[in-house]
Amino acid sequence: MLDGAMRKIIDPPLNRVGKWLAAMGVSANSVTLAGLVLGLIAALLIALGNYSAAIVFVLLSRLADGLDGAVARATQKTDFGGYLDIVADFLFYGAIPLAFAIVNPEANALAASVLLLSFYVNGATFLGYSVLAERNGLSTSDRGEKNLYFTDGLLEGTETIAFFVVICVWPGLFMPLAHIFAAATFYTSIMRMLRARREFPTSIDD
Repeated sequence: MLDGAMRKIIDPPLNRVGKWLAAMGVSANSVTLAGLVLGLIAALLIALGNYSAAIVFVLLSRLADGLDGAVARATQKTDFGGYLDIVADFLFYGAIPLAFAIVNPEANALAASVLLLSFYVNGATFLGYSVLAERNGLSTSDRGEKNLYFTDGLLEGTETIAFFVVICVWPGLFMPLAHIFAAATFYTSIMRMLRARREFPTSIDD
């Protein structure tokens, strides 16, 4: 929901840093991998109960996630770069709930499982919609220049990062907050499916 507005704010400084990194010979894929490593360190810190340090690495990871696209725009965007980026994102988003299940399985395991299921379904609807959009020649730059078609929704990257920060600040509230966020994620998935049903009708019964 907030990604479009955030892009207008963060893209100009990210693009400047991206051009500087590209001039230094840094590749977009290396920035993507660095962001993934930072994100996995954040998950490890959560699993060890060091939530304050985890917040720093979550934010650094997402900064790298924004910078890889800026570097790609300053050099050359590639299909594999977009593929690597989305795989790294999915791994990061799955690692954080898993870390909360590890640090306190008795209290968090069920909520983390529900949250991961919602992420799984949301990812399926997101990628499926992107395939259909590509097949039908649709494109958008509302959420920055992407290799995949990014649809809007109630929950997007900005909201998810904010959620991760909040549960690191108040880890004792993980269970209720995870259920709430999972419900909102399922809602986003359903809305995307209904949108796909409207925009990509079948030729048999429509």
